[in-house]
Amino acid sequence: MMKKTLKERILETSIQLFQQHGYHGVTVDEIVAEAGTSKGGFYHNYRSKDELLYEIHDVFISYVNKKAEESYGENRTPVARLAAILDSFIKVFDLYKPHITVFYEESTYLHDEFKEIINEKRDRFRKLLETVIIEGQESGDFRKELPANIVTMSIIGMVNWTYKWYKQEGPLTIEEIAAIFKDMIFRSIVTPQGYSEAHNLKQIIEAQAKIQTD
Repeated sequence: MMKKTLKERILETSIQLFQQHGYHGVTVDEIVAEAGTSKGGFYHNYRSKDELLYEIHDVFISYVNKKAEESYGENRTPVARLAAILDSFIKVFDLYKPHITVFYEESTYLHDEFKEIINEKRDRFRKLLETVIIEGQESGDFRKELPANIVTMSIIGMVNWTYKWYKQEGPLTIEEIAAIFKDMIFRSIVTPQGYSEAHNLKQIIEAQAKIQTD
């Protein structure tokens, strides 16, 4: 196992402390003491506690954008693209739940300069997802009577709330939860034409999963 860098140790320590005591309930002195470093080590990696809060968000939004763009490029149809984007979007709540929880609970304290960067990255994801919805409407795979922007924001809003209730030790895996989300979303927006591909895609995914477990 690779040894964690000082920057990674500070980040992980701050997440743990912010979860326990809140953003304003933790000082830089407490972070460096828990991380086993010095103030010099802290300020070498982060200009301020505020930048640290920004970094907590940047870790998971960068993952979401990277995976969404890969999903778009690796797939050729709106149905396949949406399925792949949803898989990676939902998985982030398993990979980075502590980051996401801390950020959503404490983001009101973030300075405007960081909020602007975050909003730009969030808009990047939203625009890509909306592009997929529009392409699906144009191809006849998604229902045209549903405004693409509302569909997009509804998907984002529904999935984002996962951080409130998802537990890794819960009865369902993140993959099973993703399958439920996709089932609900596809049944809501897919046309009979698109449903045929969605059904075939589901069969392919199930077959691949069976091969991996055999």
